[in-house]
Amino acid sequence: MKKIRFVYLSSADPHNKKVWSGTHYNIYKCLLSIGEVEVLGPYSPNLRLFLAKLLNQFYLLFFKKRFSYRHSSFISKAYANYFEKKLKGKTFDYIVAPAASCELAYLKTKIPIISISDGTFAGCLNYHKALSHLISSSVKDGNLVEQNAIAKSTFTIVSSQWAANSVLKDYDCAPEKLFIIPFGANFEKIPAFTELSFETPIIWKLLFVGVYWDTKGGEYAYNCFKILLDKGYEVELTILGCHPPSEFLHSKINVISFIDKNNDEGQKQLFKIFKENHLLILPTRFDCTPIVINEASAFAMPCLVAKTGGVEGHLKENVNGFLMDYNDTGKGYAEQIEKLIILPENYIALRKSSRALYEQKLNWENWKTEFLKIIKH
Repeated sequence: MKKIRFVYLSSADPHNKKVWSGTHYNIYKCLLSIGEVEVLGPYSPNLRLFLAKLLNQFYLLFFKKRFSYRHSSFISKAYANYFEKKLKGKTFDYIVAPAASCELAYLKTKIPIISISDGTFAGCLNYHKALSHLISSSVKDGNLVEQNAIAKSTFTIVSSQWAANSVLKDYDCAPEKLFIIPFGANFEKIPAFTELSFETPIIWKLLFVGVYWDTKGGEYAYNCFKILLDKGYEVELTILGCHPPSEFLHSKINVISFIDKNNDEGQKQLFKIFKENHLLILPTRFDCTPIVINEASAFAMPCLVAKTGGVEGHLKENVNGFLMDYNDTGKGYAEQIEKLIILPENYIALRKSSRALYEQKLNWENWKTEFLKIIKH
């Protein structure tokens, strides 16, 4: 049987597990298990990026506005020029382009394109900090880049209904070209069900994960922890991925500011941390698809996450956790956890349903199965 030939088109390096939280790497692995894959990146149009960054600084300095150079025709055309040369004279069954609207927008090719994303330019406009306060021409150009990428894609795959809604409403995509598939967990090793403990915790260990303390709502996670502590509950908080300001440190807080996913030791550390903790708290201020929900679910760790962006693509209410009011500053999180402490049988049931959802939907095998259905239908 003839193997499917894919080309992986992205300016990022899919071998790097740190890029896009490891999603590039796992999509690449899925494709390798299906057929042959040629990687065209990584690539950076350095001169154009330098000039575009200067232009952005100019607008910030004089107009207090931004120029989104990563969603610009100026950068997109440089990508197109590079990738067209790389594709010249080659034949593939599909171009697979994850998180690559800018790379695709001006690309000329007859090879069918499958674009993969967790959010659109319009969906993130005035939501993500980097896409707030843009000059009007940058808004227009960013939408044009996204429109071009979606229009030339044979199929567009997104990870949530939130992203799908924007693809349909803002970019007039034909519904039959659009598919929703949740991502998987970006860990090299997932524990077997039998490795997990389903006993009532003596000390309730809370986990907060985020590279950016403010963006992920670190202060609210701290508030939740402090409320529970002040009520006399046995709780600890682990902060993973960043170092919080000094006012948020405490004797019962463990800070692990960085772990490298690219090496075995880092993977072992992450496995141990996720296995030892009981609840994930993520009062995120912005998220398209927090992969950490899937990773927590793989370890039967229920999640409490702010209801925003594409979170609902991976978090199902009272199945693998709870969707929290976006404006909650910690009190509601603490109240929800308190209910689980008081009725631990509900917590145990939630652990089991979290793991079940991971096994059914939130894994890369499921993503691959659904992807194959798309290219074979």
